[in-house]
Amino acid sequence: MPMLAHVSDIHIDGGERSRDRAARAIGYARSLRPDAIVLTGDIADNGAVEEYEIVRDLLDDGDVPLVLCPGNHDDRGNLRKVLLGLDGDFPVNQALNLETVTIALCDSSVPGRPEGRLDEDTLSWLDGVLTATPGVPALVGMHHPAVDLGIPYVDEIKLVDAEGLREVVSRHSHVAAVLAGHAHTAAATTFAGLPLLIAPGVVSTVLLPAETTRPKPVDLDMPPAIAVHLLDEGRITTHYRPVL
Repeated sequence: MPMLAHVSDIHIDGGERSRDRAARAIGYARSLRPDAIVLTGDIADNGAVEEYEIVRDLLDDGDVPLVLCPGNHDDRGNLRKVLLGLDGDFPVNQALNLETVTIALCDSSVPGRPEGRLDEDTLSWLDGVLTATPGVPALVGMHHPAVDLGIPYVDEIKLVDAEGLREVVSRHSHVAAVLAGHAHTAAATTFAGLPLLIAPGVVSTVLLPAETTRPKPVDLDMPPAIAVHLLDEGRITTHYRPVL
C-alpha cells in the first residue's frame, strides 16, 4: 500500500526555531519510510537564497523521493536555483511517477500576491501528466486550497479561479485526491467530488474563529505536524500526526 508523508509550511527564516521544527517534521516523515515526501509550499519565509540553503541541507539528509511546489512566501527564482539547480523564475511544476502512484504538484503561487492561481500553462502541464499515466492512481497538489475552509484569515487568500483545476481533474478518473497546504491547519473537505486534504502547519497552527478572537489567529505553541496518506486501490486514507 503506497504511503506518502505530506509536509507543508515550514517557513524557514534563518532562525533556530523554524529550522528545528522543520527538521523534526521532516525527520519524522523520513522515519516512516514512505514512498515519497510531498512538500506543499511556503518552504522559505522570505524567499531568500540563504533560507533555501538551509532547506537544501535539511532535505539532503535522506534517500526518500521528494516532490515540492512553491507557496506565496517563496521566490520561484531562488527556489529553482538553490533546490533544483535550474535558472529562471518560471512556475515550479513537478511530477513524481512511481509504480503505484503519480504525484503532480502545481505551482499556484502568484509573484507578489498572497492568493493563489493556476495559469493556463500549468493547467496544460497537469492535464498532460494525468493523460500520460491513466492506469495509476494520481494525487494532484498545490499550495493554496481551492475552497473555503471556514477561516476568514485563510479563505481570503485561497486559490482563485479554481474552475480550470476542476475541469482538469474531472477529466481524469484516476485522480484519487487533491492535496494542499497554506492553511496551517489539518483539514479535510472536498473539491470536484474528490477529497481535498490540507496538511497541518509546521512552523505554526492557524486557529478557527471559535478558538480565538485575535485578528491574526496564529498559535506558535502547538507542535509541528504532518499528514500521512495511504492509498489502497485508488482510495485514500489520511492520518494526521503531531511531532512532539
